[in-house]
Amino acid sequence: MKTELPLKTLLSAQRIRDRILELGAQITADYGHDELTVVAVLKGSVLFFADLIRAIDRPVMVDFLEVSSYGDETKSSGVIRITKDLTHSVTGQHVLIVEDIIDTGLTMRYLLENLRTRRPASLRICTLLEKLPRPASTADLVIDYSGFIIDDKFVIGYGLDHKGYCRNIPEICYLEVP
Repeated sequence: MKTELPLKTLLSAQRIRDRILELGAQITADYGHDELTVVAVLKGSVLFFADLIRAIDRPVMVDFLEVSSYGDETKSSGVIRITKDLTHSVTGQHVLIVEDIIDTGLTMRYLLENLRTRRPASLRICTLLEKLPRPASTADLVIDYSGFIIDDKFVIGYGLDHKGYCRNIPEICYLEVP
C-alpha cells in the first residue's frame, strides 16, 4: 500500500489525549465504588482502550471482543459476527463497552443485544468517535460516553484502519477514497 494517501487531519494527537483524560475522569466519577469490567471491541479500539483504562482512576477488569462488519471496505457490510468472544463472565458486572467508532450503529446494537443476554448489572457504551447522522434504525442508540461527533466521512489513524493499514498514525485523519 502506498504511504502517500490523501489525508487531512481531523483530530490531533493532543486533542485526542485531552478528551480521553476527560472521559476517564467522567467514567471514574460515574462508577463510584462499583467494580467495572471494560470490554474493548477489537481491533480498532485498542489504542483508545489502552489510553482510556489508564485514565480511569480505579481498578478495572479488562476483556476483549472482536467483531467483523467491514472486511476491507470503507462501508459496513451490515453482516455482523463475533470472531473473538469474552473470556470472563459478565453476569452481575458493570460493563463498559469501548469502541473506536460508531458509524451506522448496527454493530453496537448487535453487541448490546448479545451482552444483555449475559445479564450484566449494567451495560454502557464509550466510543471515541460517533458519526452522525445515523440511520433511523439506530437513531435511538444511546451512547453514554462519546469522545467526538464527526461527519460521515471515512477516517483512519489512532487505531482505525484502511485495509489493515494506518492504525499507527497518531492523529485521526479523513481519508478521501474513490
